[in-house]
Amino acid sequence: MGPDDITAARLSEIMGGEVGAIESTRIGDGLVGLNLRVRLLDAAPELPASVVIKLPSIDETSRATGIALRNYEREVKFYLQVADTVDIRVPECHLGEWDESTGDFVLVLEDMAPAEQGDQVIGCSVERAEVAVEELALLHAPRWDDPALHDIDWLGRRTSTEDVAAVAALWAMFHGPFLETYARHLSTEQIDLSKMFGPRILDWMSGREGPLAITHGDYRLDNLLFATPAGGPPVTAVDWQTPGHGPPVADLAYFLGAGLLPDQRAVSERSLLDRYAVALAARSVDVDSSWLWTQYCRESFGGVVMAVVASQIVGESARSESMFAAMATRHLQHALDTGALDLI
Repeated sequence: MGPDDITAARLSEIMGGEVGAIESTRIGDGLVGLNLRVRLLDAAPELPASVVIKLPSIDETSRATGIALRNYEREVKFYLQVADTVDIRVPECHLGEWDESTGDFVLVLEDMAPAEQGDQVIGCSVERAEVAVEELALLHAPRWDDPALHDIDWLGRRTSTEDVAAVAALWAMFHGPFLETYARHLSTEQIDLSKMFGPRILDWMSGREGPLAITHGDYRLDNLLFATPAGGPPVTAVDWQTPGHGPPVADLAYFLGAGLLPDQRAVSERSLLDRYAVALAARSVDVDSSWLWTQYCRESFGGVVMAVVASQIVGESARSESMFAAMATRHLQHALDTGALDLI
């Protein structure tokens, strides 16, 4: 299904009721996928007023990336096979299909409006961060150290020798081109840290320890929808293209490392980690505070890797450079502030 295939007749089949006229508008930047809000203008009263439809990116580079990295496959399978086994708030899925032969997909999802998308470039308040970290615990706790996750073969993993080597190769390939574009946004200390981290990336990845859980893989402000005065759940997580079976603290470090501005993060991160731990404990998952802090500091490099690699493999947009610049500067500063290199 492409944008031209979204018709009232097809949506009537999907939604199980007469849709009538429709109106589509693009929402978000969607670097790897295309997101459309489709208003059901003359729908039967039992149907929603609108839905969100996710499709492959219309940018060929981004589309090829989404297929090669199995982003499209994983997002559909997350909604169909995993979403009901965790407690984090996600949109209801009306339809999920993935074509193995072409790699294309379609998702028809609940429209969370009037909730509003966070902004990765601007950052967020500590109050919003509190809501987000508590919601993150609802993703991790239900499948915390669940051995059955080893049987879900499509979940992303960064634990095998092959995966570790692949990430190290991507870093080696893209770090130079990344600096050509983004060095002007970085301090000398941040550039130096990125260069010192490169030779240590294998040790960083292979040295991870502790329990594993379902992870989002890209838990950041652009992928979170927050309640507004007009309504909506407190926070809803979207863009499930990188679900994984990995260290849960990686999601936490990734969100706080770039979601808050560095000064805010530095004064608030310990209390936010405590809030996350309390939310886990409420669901019978107890974590040692010193272990949590060490893993959080160590995982600050996850956002650095994402900024370097992702900035080089997705199509450019009007906003992409400012977004990746914000991510790179904040994640590198996070690693500097926490002394993360010394923990490898």
